[in-house]
Amino acid sequence: MTLHGNWNYPTSIRFGVGRIRELPEIVKAAGIKRPLLVTDPGLAKLPMVTSAVRANESAGIPTTIFSDIKPNPVEQNIDDGLKAFRGGKHDGVIAFGGGSALDAGKAIAFLSGQSRPIWDFEDVGDNWTRADPAGIRPTVAVPTTSGTGSEVGRVSVVGDEVNKKKRLIFHPRIMPVTVIEDPELTVGLPPHITAATGMDALAHAFEAYCVPVYHPIADGVALEGMRLIKQWLPVATRDGKNLEARGHMMAAATMGATAFQKGLGAIHSLSHTVGALYDKHHGLLNAVFFPYVLLFNRSAIGDKMTHLSRFLGLPKPGVDGVLDWIMDLRKTIGIPHSLAELNVDDSQLDKMVADSVVDPTAPTNPVPLDATASRRLYRQALEGRLG
Repeated sequence: MTLHGNWNYPTSIRFGVGRIRELPEIVKAAGIKRPLLVTDPGLAKLPMVTSAVRANESAGIPTTIFSDIKPNPVEQNIDDGLKAFRGGKHDGVIAFGGGSALDAGKAIAFLSGQSRPIWDFEDVGDNWTRADPAGIRPTVAVPTTSGTGSEVGRVSVVGDEVNKKKRLIFHPRIMPVTVIEDPELTVGLPPHITAATGMDALAHAFEAYCVPVYHPIADGVALEGMRLIKQWLPVATRDGKNLEARGHMMAAATMGATAFQKGLGAIHSLSHTVGALYDKHHGLLNAVFFPYVLLFNRSAIGDKMTHLSRFLGLPKPGVDGVLDWIMDLRKTIGIPHSLAELNVDDSQLDKMVADSVVDPTAPTNPVPLDATASRRLYRQALEGRLG
């Protein structure tokens, strides 16, 4: 079976090896004449980015690169990007890279024509209705990792450096108009990044599946995403040049983000806070928190885990079978077992607890996440103690 296709769910997706060559055509179709290409500093000078810019220039599409972005983008990065966007009289964004570049690029395109400050659009209540739709510029997304799924997301995750927390900026039209998913662009990812981003995708699909809301469409997408990750993440981590594995993981990442329109849970509630305070990789934090939250939710997800273990063909049924799989997978791909191994300590535990319980992902966790539960989970993850 050839891994190639044009999909229109949840947005227009061009999937397959070599499809980055269609970038100029896609940019023109999006109505963009002067794009700002937003990427991270590590990618900015690599051939995949410089070649994309040259292809655009040859097609009569002048393209400027903006790459002043942290691995966890913050408000200042967005402000600097907006200055570059407006100063260069750009009319759209190419968000090119991992989650940081995608989140930053989407935020820049969204805010480019707004008069309100960024936090006025935080994903709280109906804040999104404050936006002027006419001021939202189009984004074309080109992911180079297989984890965040930000290429099909309606939010941008941006760090608030003043309050030391991550905030979600939401609007339906933050979602890119077109996505290019070319597995060749992920071939250079080192094994530890492949592992962490792959676990991020798994956490998205898993938590979406566990959310206690009736959404069989999201559940079906999440289940197949988890099956692909079970089969292909160890292969992609072990053999980074395996394009079949890379392709399936790229699809699975998009599926996880599509499914979590249903909601997320405590894995994300806990990791968002630690990521903001310690500037750690989001996917790696999700991977560390995974088994602790799985056991915390045991009482509410038994039937779901029975079905998941059967669907994945696990040797043992139910929560225990899923836990064994997660623990074996983490060991196979080199995921640490505790926060202490990431140089995270308990010096800011009170803030971690306070921020986690009000995180936008907390309300849809299957078991209510209150301060007592949050503190217990953080302690377990810090010490590497299950149960």
